[in-house]
Amino acid sequence: MSTVTDDVRVAGVRLGLPLAIAAAFSFGMSGAWARGLIDAGWTPGAAVTVRVWVAALVLLVPTILSLRGRWGALRRNAGMVAAYGLLAVAATQLCYFQAVAVMDVGIALLIEYTAPIAVILWLWLRRGERPSRRSVIGAVIAFVGLVLMLDVVTGAEVNLPGILWALAAMVGAASYFLLSAKADTGLPPIALAGGGLLLGAVGLTVAGLVGILPLAWTTGDIAYRFGTVPWWVPVVAIGIVATALAYLLGIASTRMLGSRLASFVALSEVVAALLFGWLLLGQLPDLLQAFGGVLVLVGVVVVKLGEPRPVEFVEPVPDAAEGSSR
Repeated sequence: MSTVTDDVRVAGVRLGLPLAIAAAFSFGMSGAWARGLIDAGWTPGAAVTVRVWVAALVLLVPTILSLRGRWGALRRNAGMVAAYGLLAVAATQLCYFQAVAVMDVGIALLIEYTAPIAVILWLWLRRGERPSRRSVIGAVIAFVGLVLMLDVVTGAEVNLPGILWALAAMVGAASYFLLSAKADTGLPPIALAGGGLLLGAVGLTVAGLVGILPLAWTTGDIAYRFGTVPWWVPVVAIGIVATALAYLLGIASTRMLGSRLASFVALSEVVAALLFGWLLLGQLPDLLQAFGGVLVLVGVVVVKLGEPRPVEFVEPVPDAAEGSSR
């Protein structure tokens, strides 16, 4: 029996690894595509609202199918789904798009990716779960990297609004990790993702209609480093590829790899963001910023290595499995 289980695990890793990398690269392209829309006259609120609506509609049917016979779980967890949709989805993506409107895509995402450190700090303050020595060392490394990445030591002008928006996105991402960690809800992960996206889309639309969230857009061509494209090209790329497809790939790969390994592979999203920032916008960090970015990633890895190893359950029938989403 152990041999069969080992074979299933190896097969899952072989298939799950490329799926996880594809999910990370899908997520990573959103900032660069959105920056093109924003530079053309779209507000960050309009860009993120369109992104969430497109993804919510694409995932609507899979979400409904996943809830067959489980509508009671949705009712019992309505508050958590609402928090996931409004905070972990809508607010996080809105803050990230606000950040990339005024700073480089890769740097904004690196700041957001310090979220695991915020999670550890929250668990320490809220639940008394003292972080390990390794986690503390990782947090210090990431902080040093963040200082270098922001060019603070060279006296360069710091874009404070962009940093604050990116830090707000980091808080939202931390809430995503905390909410996604609730495994005893009985709610299928695809339902959590789809329901959260739908609620987030509704919340953003209401905020726009009442004037809280500025919504403005244009139907003119959008300029990128390689040339111009119709406005719907980045909209489709952000909504379908960078959100709906990314969520589906992330769900499948996380179940195959387990949450711990999948979270490490997800760090390749930063590489993807830097790559697409260069390909679409011509953005590249300087040498000091690049070194700081590497330190941030190393620090996050060390922090995650300091976490207690969860007990993973491997199901013998992959087709019946469901994963965790983000």
